[in-house]
Amino acid sequence: MSVTIKPSSQDRRLEDTFGAAIGELYETATTEEAPVALRRALQLRSFLVLAEEQVARVRDRVHQATDPDRDMGELSAEDLRMDAQWLEAALDAREGYRAALDELLRTMPAPATGTSRSVQFAQPKITTALPPAAPAPVRAGAMRARRP
Repeated sequence: MSVTIKPSSQDRRLEDTFGAAIGELYETATTEEAPVALRRALQLRSFLVLAEEQVARVRDRVHQATDPDRDMGELSAEDLRMDAQWLEAALDAREGYRAALDELLRTMPAPATGTSRSVQFAQPKITTALPPAAPAPVRAGAMRARRP
């Protein structure tokens, strides 16, 4: 299944931030006009989807191995230790991608509204007039004659 279709824990936040469904955001991201922040957010979302899939797979494997109806003779401490390491790595990756996505969404510029706003300064504008210029001396800029 494609990461563009598979849900992630941050989909609602992305949809609220960018104002469209995830599928539409992926379509928008392929256009030249797509904001860089959208492209980066969706790339992080794709990595997050993969990390969350890994967490779910390891979790499900541990649940299956520890099912109460399962024969205890099949339970392996070594397998559970390995799964615990994999789960820790997958959870670390998930938290890293969530943190990166949080940072991106927190620091990205506000979306353009299509209208430009002029900036008003709080200080009043001061204008001054220069005094009239004095006429240049007659010899101003003239070259001196060379002595032989």
